[in-house]
Amino acid sequence: MASLPAEQSAAPATSAAVAKHRSRSPFALLMRRLFRRPLVVVAFALLLAILAVAVVAPWATPYNPMKMDILGRLKPPSAAHWFGTDEFGRDVLSRVMLGARLSLLVGLLVVVVSTVLGTLMGLAAGYVRRLDGPVMRLTDALMAFPDILLAIAFMAALGPSLYNVVLALGIVYTPRVARVVRAAALVVREMPYVEAATALGATSPRIVFLHILPNLVSPILVQATFIFAYAILTEAALSFLGVGVPPTTPTWGNMIAGAQQYFQQADWLILFPGFAIVLTVLSLQIVGDGLRDALDPRLQKVT
Repeated sequence: MASLPAEQSAAPATSAAVAKHRSRSPFALLMRRLFRRPLVVVAFALLLAILAVAVVAPWATPYNPMKMDILGRLKPPSAAHWFGTDEFGRDVLSRVMLGARLSLLVGLLVVVVSTVLGTLMGLAAGYVRRLDGPVMRLTDALMAFPDILLAIAFMAALGPSLYNVVLALGIVYTPRVARVVRAAALVVREMPYVEAATALGATSPRIVFLHILPNLVSPILVQATFIFAYAILTEAALSFLGVGVPPTTPTWGNMIAGAQQYFQQADWLILFPGFAIVLTVLSLQIVGDGLRDALDPRLQKVT
């Protein structure tokens, strides 16, 4: 009986904490959960810095990325050229900055293509029962091949260009989104509010796009962050193999591919663009993990 007053006094405090928690906007709660881990904060800040460099690259590069200086070729990092020069005397730092713009652009476009196609396929398979089998067998057929081999096959058929790389990688990663959306749509489809909308005579497009799709944003968003990282890695691999973006386009993958024969005498030509790829992909993966944890209702607590 002595503990009863303490329990009674703790109840209003708990109610106040819950009320304060509910008064916050959903975006504020998401940001609070996302940035609970210091590692996610560091990765997010690093990712923002890389994006800022990509945006201002055409105006912020210390030298013209395309200007050649044969007399200054293969110079090691110095005060004049922080990242050294390449086999044509071009400034490596300027090319890494411009390569960030193009590599991130490829990753972003691949995310858009794969997310749109995968979401449409997943919604069709998850809501229309007779389409579930054919759509899923198509995704199984695409996922039966390793990503890089399937991308090489598409590039062999389409030809090397920036837009063909985006199209090929968009098709390669569409099944990942489709399966995630389909699994979530199967659950949401059986919810009472969807059944109520059906009983009230709502059309299928209205049910799919107004009642089902808004509840699938979280898994789609998380999957998009991982596809962004995969696309950057695969684009670099395609360029390294010579079947990706044309060599005249300064992407990180093309920089590494062009520096193969000079690795022993000028290792900085591979080191700096490779380090840029590692930092970008690692940041995206960490932010994606944090976003997945922040959006998982099983991990949400009153904070």
